[in-house]
Amino acid sequence: MTINCKGKPIDLSSPKVMGILNVTPDSFYDGGIHKNQAAILKHVELMLNEGATFIDIGAYSSKPNADFVSEDIELQRILPIVALVLKNFPKTLISIDTFRSNVARQCIEVGAALINDISAGKLDENMLQTVANLHVPYIMMHIKGTPQTMQQHTTYTNLIKDILFYFSERMAAARSLGIVDMIVDPGFGFAKTLEQNYELLNHLELFKMIEKPILVGISRKSMIYKKLDTTANEALNGTTVLNTIALQKGASILRVHDVKEAMETIKLVESLKA
Repeated sequence: MTINCKGKPIDLSSPKVMGILNVTPDSFYDGGIHKNQAAILKHVELMLNEGATFIDIGAYSSKPNADFVSEDIELQRILPIVALVLKNFPKTLISIDTFRSNVARQCIEVGAALINDISAGKLDENMLQTVANLHVPYIMMHIKGTPQTMQQHTTYTNLIKDILFYFSERMAAARSLGIVDMIVDPGFGFAKTLEQNYELLNHLELFKMIEKPILVGISRKSMIYKKLDTTANEALNGTTVLNTIALQKGASILRVHDVKEAMETIKLVESLKA
């Protein structure tokens, strides 16, 4: 499976890593640590050198009960960072973590390569048309409600079937507008209980029937550290274990805080296929 990023084909039949760059003060793991340009550039350089194919930049925390951020503030946070990264690392394929079409458009216009939307277009009615107009790859995630309300929406008739139906509907809507390059993210931690997250991972291979690349974002999340009775800071080993399982079940992209360890995981799991 291949996606087109800024005219460059990216082959996702071999799993890739998406490194996380949060420029928010309240993200659950690394909120507020990238406070200046030097720290941001150092972190991006490290992730690129360690093997990240994509850098995912977000300026609105989507953790449960996250504070609301206005569109103006989101733009003020993210646009200078996109420009800064591309000025210093021009070949970087930047993913924009936003559910707002205007933020998506402006970031693509300054050089970002793809859009990562936690709502699959459900939180902004203009998002799908905007992505279609921009002709960029689109990551659509499963969520119910908003970051502020999602943990009140964890009831499903059948978890896996409900999520598969959600993607079939969202993909049909995207296709009708001409969106070609789509990636699906089952949304670990979004509108799902601890047990539901593990049920989802246990059946992740069923999402291959969608015939689109699968992105898995479980890095240092509460589904790991709550199970282990620890903290996000201590959840790297657990992240590696679950990323290994995700790769074995068909994940094409690992969205992570720790690129080196994710790249090592991919290398070892891919060796089993030799």
